[in-house]
Amino acid sequence: MGRRPGWAVAATAAAGVLVLGGCAGAEPGGGSSEKPTVLTTFTVLQDMTAAVAGDHVSVESITKPGAEIHDYEPTPQDVTKASRADLVLDNGLHLEQWLEQFTSSANVAPRAVSEGEEPLDIADTPGTPNPHAWMSPRNGERYVDNIVTALSELDGEHAQQFRDNGEKYKEQIRAIGTDLTRKLEALPRNERALVTCEGAFSYLARDTGLTEKYIWPVNAEQEATPQQVSSAIEFVDRHRVPAVFCESTVSDKPMQQVAEATGARYGGTLYVDSLSEQDGPVPTYLDLLRHDADTIANGLSGRAR
Repeated sequence: MGRRPGWAVAATAAAGVLVLGGCAGAEPGGGSSEKPTVLTTFTVLQDMTAAVAGDHVSVESITKPGAEIHDYEPTPQDVTKASRADLVLDNGLHLEQWLEQFTSSANVAPRAVSEGEEPLDIADTPGTPNPHAWMSPRNGERYVDNIVTALSELDGEHAQQFRDNGEKYKEQIRAIGTDLTRKLEALPRNERALVTCEGAFSYLARDTGLTEKYIWPVNAEQEATPQQVSSAIEFVDRHRVPAVFCESTVSDKPMQQVAEATGARYGGTLYVDSLSEQDGPVPTYLDLLRHDADTIANGLSGRAR
């Protein structure tokens, strides 16, 4: 809150290619002996980019596992790291609200991996896109294609490897989405509803035929109001929704109220903005998709504990 409008600048930057400032990496003609360095804004993009890059590119993330991405405040070290990178990849769709300040300080122009996505607006905020497009496996495939293109332009010598890695990776992503859709289609129509704490699953709901309901919009800087909780309770009661869920980054207390008031099961915790450490539940993007898909399907079908 209180930021000056910077989305036009961020969007323009996201469409461009990184402007380098004396950084190490691939020279014109591909004559460098060092691997190019790609910097991503958060861990989900880091993992996706590393899966495509293989051993040919060094991939880092500005934010750490478990970090809050929306209101992150870049450090001087982050700015230095970005100014030395050969490419910076961001999500776009207004996710990284701190990006204008960051890019102006580091003199870089990130490239958005969500390019080509038809954004869904945040409810009650027309014209403001919901940024969580990667939560749908279908969109995840688009992200991979954009990453392949960006890496191929950066390091043309290994473009074929990037394409091969990307195709294999997309098959794994697609399989998770296909399996979730199959399981959901077996449920009664009223049970194909995804009730969560915040509206981070709009793209997944759209692409898998789920009706979405949430207590508060994406990244609302407030506690759940009694009216919001009551609205969720009314929805669950009216549609006889069997299970409700909450994201890992927010308190589940409001959703527990919904479950208690309606008799719906609390289906479990869903992950969205950040991967976990390697020994955690979602250390990779594929793990995140699979965890959420299994939690949703099991919760709605009555297999949740």
